Amino acid sequence: MPLVTSAHHRKIPQSVLVVIHTPALDVLLIERTDAPGFWQSVTGSKDADDEPFEAAAVREVREETGLDASAPGHVLTDWGLENVYPIYPQWLHRYAPGVVQNTERVFGLCIPAAIPVQLSPREHLAQVWLPWPEAMDRCFSSSNAEAISWLPRLGCCTS
Repeated sequence: MPLVTSAHHRKIPQSVLVVIHTPALDVLLIERTDAPGFWQSVTGSKDADDEPFEAAAVREVREETGLDASAPGHVLTDWGLENVYPIYPQWLHRYAPGVVQNTERVFGLCIPAAIPVQLSPREHLAQVWLPWPEAMDRCFSSSNAEAISWLPRLGCCTS
């Protein structure tokens, strides 16, 4: 009988970036375990090609922070922005051969106050809440910093 091996799970080159912030525009940043010193907002790839971006955003927020994007007082907003960027060389092995760029959909999640979150220890080392200009400066990703720069224009916290 032939040996059956399961296909290696490859990341889908479509992801979400969720800028979690307060009405005062303080921003949550989390530090990556696989790249210490790399601070970012919540990010993550779709689990399936047909997973809606909003569903991916809700899932990633819960997995990475323990926050419920639909909890009372929480407002998840699709900012209608997409970034297309080259995948960092150190992470290309996670994707199918020949995949070299990712499309990232940007969301904001406004929560009532800066609170400690429950980080996924396999993904993140630390967390910090910073005023949006300082959060922009701390991000390693230029697309993440640019998204945070949109907060004063897009970061409303009303349903």
